[in-house]
Amino acid sequence: MNTILKNKAKVAVFTALLGMGAFSCQTDLLEPVPETVFSDLVVFDTPTRVALQINSLYTYVKAGAFYGGRYQVYGDIRADDFIVQTSNNVTGYSVWNHTLTESSQNDVTNLWNAAYAAINQVNVFLAGLDANTAKFVAPAFPADFATTTANAYRGEARLLRALSYHALLQLYARPYADGQGSKPGLPLRIMAETGSTNNDLARSTVAEVYDQILADLIFAEQNLPLTYSGAALNTTRAHRNTAIALKTRVLLTMGRYAEVITEANKIVPATAPFTATTGVAHALNPSIAAVFTFPQETTENILGFPFTAQNAPGTQNQLGYYFLPGSRGGNGEYALNSDGILGNAAWSATDARRTSFVFRVGTTPYLTKYSNGSTSTNPYLDKAPVIRYAEVLLNLAEARARVNGPADAQALALLNAVRTRSAGTPYTQATVNNILLERRIEFLGEGIRNMDIMRLNATIPAKSSVGAVAPSDPLYVWPIPSGELQANALMTRN
Repeated sequence: MNTILKNKAKVAVFTALLGMGAFSCQTDLLEPVPETVFSDLVVFDTPTRVALQINSLYTYVKAGAFYGGRYQVYGDIRADDFIVQTSNNVTGYSVWNHTLTESSQNDVTNLWNAAYAAINQVNVFLAGLDANTAKFVAPAFPADFATTTANAYRGEARLLRALSYHALLQLYARPYADGQGSKPGLPLRIMAETGSTNNDLARSTVAEVYDQILADLIFAEQNLPLTYSGAALNTTRAHRNTAIALKTRVLLTMGRYAEVITEANKIVPATAPFTATTGVAHALNPSIAAVFTFPQETTENILGFPFTAQNAPGTQNQLGYYFLPGSRGGNGEYALNSDGILGNAAWSATDARRTSFVFRVGTTPYLTKYSNGSTSTNPYLDKAPVIRYAEVLLNLAEARARVNGPADAQALALLNAVRTRSAGTPYTQATVNNILLERRIEFLGEGIRNMDIMRLNATIPAKSSVGAVAPSDPLYVWPIPSGELQANALMTRN
């Protein structure tokens, strides 16, 4: 069985059946049924069991090979702000130097499989939820479960599916700007699959995949709760403002700037202080260091994926492992490039993002945003970041600058809110170049850099001994994994 089919077999939500009472006592003892494994006939029987499935969806998306660390790392090391310190293909060397192939196991194949496993887990859950609606009645369920709670769960599931498809597009498909979405995108799988029957599925266009992403986020916005009961849940589970924030990212990726403004205005006031007035009261934290201080639960942190000692990202997936030097608990896989953003004069020596997050071992600079390094009792517990309010502010600033020009007063105020929070010298104009520069500084190590390059159909810059990669170069987008090409007769290569 090939890799894709193996994953499809693994992603069925329910893997064992109950009802073993007909067997003898001796057989029961020899082959006990785990008490935490339930049949698909009963997993929708109680509110608690349904809620546990929602938790499982997050677990799939935050897999170490996907949004638990690898995706963010790839989003930065493809560009020119980091220099590899090893030649280990297991930890992204082929991503860094643009030598990926269809069979690059740890990069091309594993991320694709992890993302589609997450997507199918969402699809299986949604299908099960729809099939069991008749059960959602009192007294087993609250009176509003079918009309409110179940739809909120659907919203969470669809937001996670949208997030997964958007991530895949940034690596395996041409940018939306190249032909306005007309180029081949991804197999758009929105049906629940528990076998190999529907393996063959042609690629939808980039635009069609984005349409599905936006449809999922619109549904999520309409059905997710405004807030949860505390900071931990508000920063680790999707709520209404999470959907809006992600829509600003998606629409910016598509170059639909007027719509970015419309969406961002829902959670960003017209004037400072820029604090969301509905739902979670998102705002820039006065201290950028505090934003990344464990457990990373400020109102600026809109969504991040948490870990515990019993639920770690896995070996060689953790952000701290990649970026921290050995003296700070990491493996020092990637150091900052002194000729990249670190060497840009616009990033002053007194900027808090430099004084808080750049640490030198001798003359070699490292990023220490993810400082909760590895020890026997503390294995990389930093949350894997997905989106912050600072990004929403800069998304809006860029959209306004592109629509209204660099003299736009709100665009400048938003840009400088992010800039001066870290004591940077204020900008005098909200030019697109200034905003893109600020994004490189603010989101260093958070996986945003590749998105910003790809959405503009721009050249991936040269670094060290690695040359630039132009949009016309076949290396610009990742190859489709060989396992998908073998399993899906309708799939085409990049």
